[in-house]
Amino acid sequence: MTDIFGIPSQVLLGQIVLGLINGSFYAMLSLGLAVIFGLLNIINFAHGAQYMTGAFVAWMLLNYLGINYWAALVIAPLTVGMFGMLVERFLIARLAHLDHLYGLLLTFGVALIVQGLFRNTYGSSGMAYDIPEALKGGTNLGFMFLPNYRAWVIVASISVCLLTWFVIEKTRLGSYLRAATENPALTQTFGINVPLLITLTYGFGAALAALAGVFAAPIYSVNPNMGADLIIVVFAVVVIGGMGSIMGAIITGFMLGLVEGLTKVFYPEASATVIFIIMVLVLLVKPAGIFGRPA
Repeated sequence: MTDIFGIPSQVLLGQIVLGLINGSFYAMLSLGLAVIFGLLNIINFAHGAQYMTGAFVAWMLLNYLGINYWAALVIAPLTVGMFGMLVERFLIARLAHLDHLYGLLLTFGVALIVQGLFRNTYGSSGMAYDIPEALKGGTNLGFMFLPNYRAWVIVASISVCLLTWFVIEKTRLGSYLRAATENPALTQTFGINVPLLITLTYGFGAALAALAGVFAAPIYSVNPNMGADLIIVVFAVVVIGGMGSIMGAIITGFMLGLVEGLTKVFYPEASATVIFIIMVLVLLVKPAGIFGRPA
């Protein structure tokens, strides 16, 4: 295969695929943040801890109960989602009448508590989670050997993201959620239980983070710091896409994953900071984000 800009095309195409894999996690996590912020105006700093908890729940199900990966894809998001609903109902809801900064501080405190509990119980070293038998092996693409599991993560995350966008933007349930956000008093007069919708929405955002954690468990080591290492990048992705923009979170997540991958080829020294550089430039030009709307 020929060189592109002096770079072997095999290396370039390989980094594009790896960028899509990282973009899958950026998109899913930023989507959960965008759902919670866009519909509830809550900056959920516990999102990284919920992502980490999803991975740990999958690991515990396999090692303690012998429950496999496919069941964990359902059980872990439901478990973390229900925990998220409890947090919203008994903690966050009590701060609804206060400035949004209080919600950010509260969720940050919840994240520290959850991470501390897992760190005290399991330590800081990573633990392996086996790839399910059906997804072992890989496919020779000519320019690289693509593991089947990573291909599955790309396809599954795109499907989950698009399904979430469709439910929120194109269904009656989504219209109820948006109405409850924009005018809760009026929505309540139509017999819609607005507090329940808010609780379910927060639980759904937490479940998305947990699902991403289950996807990540066989790729990265399961450890208490995995969410803290990723959440800052994901917040930058959400800011670039536009706080609260569902499609913006999806598109920006995948695009920035690709940009990060290509930066590792052309200028590796900037690969760890390129997303934050883009965030600064976007904020200077369009403070609301690429897909965001001015307040």
